[in-house]
Amino acid sequence: MPAVSSSSPSIQEANPLDLMEQIVNGYEWAFDRRNDHEMAAEAPGKWCDYGLYFSWSQEIAAMQFTCTFDLKTPANRRRSLYELIALANDRLWIGHFSLDLDFGMLVFRHAVLLRGGTMLAAESMEDMIDIALTECERFYPAFQFTLWGGKTPAEALEAAMLDCAGEA
Repeated sequence: MPAVSSSSPSIQEANPLDLMEQIVNGYEWAFDRRNDHEMAAEAPGKWCDYGLYFSWSQEIAAMQFTCTFDLKTPANRRRSLYELIALANDRLWIGHFSLDLDFGMLVFRHAVLLRGGTMLAAESMEDMIDIALTECERFYPAFQFTLWGGKTPAEALEAAMLDCAGEA
């Protein structure tokens, strides 16, 4: 039961995926609006192309956003990968990394509650995408070092987080 009643229009009347579709289209990324509750897009990155997935739940007035990257995760390296995910998540302010066990794929996840007639501003939606892509790009080398480079999660994270001075 809500603690405070509100006379503002219900979020049920607005679908944030309508605005997200405009934003993704503005980036000129390929996308597919599957239905009123789902949208998928593909965004280019430095290390790989990222799969973006937006899901709107009218029942709980929430939008879930995931960003996946094509990085094979062999079963024998998953223990180290889980450790690295925990270390990486400790450095994030927004969202978190996880492993989709059905597909063995790394995923960056974030959700936004929109109860009470609140609509996300276009700038907030753009920030949500930007943060996800930035964090995926930032941690991609650490995931590679752990999965394929023989580094421990701590070593991989330290190597990937080096801030280079100057330009080559």
